[in-house]
Amino acid sequence: MDQRSELGEFLRSRRARIGPEEAGIVTYGGRRRVPGLRREELAQLAGVSAGYYTRLEQGQSPNASDAVLDAVARVLRLDEDERAHLYGLARRKPKGRKRSRPEQLRPAIRVMIESFGDVPALVLGRRTDVLAWNRMAHALLAAHLDFDAPQRVADRPNWARLFFLDPHLRELFGDWARKAKDTAADLRLIAGRYPDDPKLTELIGELTMNSPEFAALWAAHPVSGCAHDRRSYHHPLVGALTLGTELLQIPDDEGQRIAVFNAEPGSSSEAALKLLADLTFASTIPRPLRSPEPDPR
Repeated sequence: MDQRSELGEFLRSRRARIGPEEAGIVTYGGRRRVPGLRREELAQLAGVSAGYYTRLEQGQSPNASDAVLDAVARVLRLDEDERAHLYGLARRKPKGRKRSRPEQLRPAIRVMIESFGDVPALVLGRRTDVLAWNRMAHALLAAHLDFDAPQRVADRPNWARLFFLDPHLRELFGDWARKAKDTAADLRLIAGRYPDDPKLTELIGELTMNSPEFAALWAAHPVSGCAHDRRSYHHPLVGALTLGTELLQIPDDEGQRIAVFNAEPGSSSEAALKLLADLTFASTIPRPLRSPEPDPR
C-alpha cells in the first residue's frame, strides 16, 4: 500500500466533506472545481502556507509537527480514530515489503474462549483472519464452514472476506449495509497501522476486485474502530436475534482481538441464543456406543 497516496486520498476525502460556508469562508458565487474546501482554504484555516499543506497532502512532509497535524485535524473535524489514522499516515516512513508470517494464537487464548461455554466468542488476527472460535461463535456465524478451519493456515477464514464475499453472511446480518461500512472502516484503520503488510494489501485488492460494495466504501475512505456494537441477525436455525458485541484487544499479541457476543438478559434473543446452544452442544456430544445385540443362536 502506497502510504503517500493513502495520505493524500484520505485528506482529500475529508476536505470534500466540509463546505466553505460551514468552515466560515466567504464565497462570492461562481463554480468551484472541487467539492468542499480547497487546499489553500484549508491551509489558511490551519495557519500554514498553501505550499506546506500541499507537500503534506502529497506525502512529502514526514516530519510534520504535532501542532500542524492537530491544526489540520481540527479544521477537518476529525474524530479520535481519524486523527490517529492521520498521524499514522503522516509520520510512518515507508519500509520495504516484509515476508508475511502466519499469525500464531497463544494456546491460553484458545482455552479461554472455549471456556465461555454458551457465550459466542472468536479471535481475530491483525488482518481479520479468524484465528479461533468456540462452538457457539461457529454456530452463530459460520456453521456452513468446517469448525477446525481456523487451525489450518492455508484455508483459515478471514472475517472481512467472509462478510463481503460469502452469501451466508449477507443473509445473516439484518443491518448488512451498516455493518459493511463499519467493517470497511475498521479495515482501513488496520491498513493504516500496517501499511507494509503484503497479505493485508492482497486482501484489500481481492475485496476491491470482487465486491462492488466494498470498492465503493473503500473509495470513500471511512476510518473508525469498532470496540462495541449492537446488531440484528436472521439465523437460519433460531430466527431473529439482537446481540451486543464487545471487541477486546489482547495486550500481549499485537493486533489480535477477541469478539464476544451477548444477548440482553430475559430477552427473546437470549432465549434464541439458549436454543442455539442446546442444538449446538447436542450435535457435538458423542453418542454412547450401543451394546451389541445378544447372539440369538
